[in-house]
Amino acid sequence: MNVRRSAAVLAAVAVIGAATPAVADPSPSSSQAFPSALYGSTDPKYDGVWRQSLALLAQDTVGVKPAAKAVRWLERQQCADGSFASYRPDPTAACDAKTMRDTNATSAAVQALAALGGHDDVTGKAVDWLKSVQNEDGGWGYSPGGASDTNSTSVVTGALAATGEKPDRVEKDGKSPYDALLKLALPCGGDGDGAFAFQPDKKGKLAANADATAAGVLGALGKGMVVEPGTKASGPSGAACAKASTPEQAAANGAAWLTAALAEDDGHLMSALAGAEPQPDYGNTADAVVALAAKGDTAQAETSVRWLAKNAATWAAQSGPAAYAQLILAAHATGTNPRDFGGADLVKQLNATGPAPQATGRTEASAAKEDSGSDFFGVWWYVGVCLVAGIGIGFLFTGRKKQQHL
Repeated sequence: MNVRRSAAVLAAVAVIGAATPAVADPSPSSSQAFPSALYGSTDPKYDGVWRQSLALLAQDTVGVKPAAKAVRWLERQQCADGSFASYRPDPTAACDAKTMRDTNATSAAVQALAALGGHDDVTGKAVDWLKSVQNEDGGWGYSPGGASDTNSTSVVTGALAATGEKPDRVEKDGKSPYDALLKLALPCGGDGDGAFAFQPDKKGKLAANADATAAGVLGALGKGMVVEPGTKASGPSGAACAKASTPEQAAANGAAWLTAALAEDDGHLMSALAGAEPQPDYGNTADAVVALAAKGDTAQAETSVRWLAKNAATWAAQSGPAAYAQLILAAHATGTNPRDFGGADLVKQLNATGPAPQATGRTEASAAKEDSGSDFFGVWWYVGVCLVAGIGIGFLFTGRKKQQHL
């Protein structure tokens, strides 16, 4: 997620009629100067906090110390009750009943600020708010009170884990996030074959969704957006789908389904936007790479990250900081050098979309040594464990667009 939700999820929201407040005016805000501390130059109305959080998280992941004012801007977006909205143009004005609080933005901010360190007061209040709006099934919707969906439940789970919480112990009426995710996992057999749905449709039927499956695998593993290369998740692995009686099995099933979906189209996922011409879904593909790495299943992740390195440059330039962040996180998860990603320096490109960082985290000499001493996936990637095969979190970070408020 960046633009956070994929077209498939946005379409699902519209069709299912998720309990998300409607926005009367989906058009960009009137002409205005956006804050200089904000990453990206497009209207932040629907994704300001999300893209800022991903930018800061990606910078921290590669050893870049973000600009102090960029971090402060994110902190000041928090409401007094601990929540975050998608964007507050005037953070000095108190949040009220009309402020559209957002579990996804809140969770992304938590993950970024927790990674940076020194913001326990902000992240603590945010986690308390997230717990206060947990649904009876153990999950979360995009907006408080909305029906639980795989993407939102997973990004909240990542925020809980980032702050040291045990997701299985965060319960509402005896149900944890894992219980909610298991209910959204499709059974083996048929078209779904272990994938995750975004939400049930109006008849209660589940339909496989690549975006949600990427998110669901990460959520079921209890992991956030940053996955360290060489990760080896516990639990089953392999291509055979089995009854998902545990979150680990659900993650394994989702990973196997995603691997097959990626292999179908030369290593990438396709956009499922109704009525649109078939086209690659770069964001979901990046999320899938992260999820595969989190599961410890790397064969397909390697193929897919190479495909992204060759093909995602135009998409990232058009999409902005969240897209660069997604690619950096995918590169990091696979041990790939983000400063030489198909010939592009993703870190430099991300940094250029916002205020200059305080430090890059490494000297030119160390950079040269690192770049010359590693191949596409990084030498130490192979020194670690041979991983297995897996997932992605469209949740993680695909296209967070204005329609998600429909």
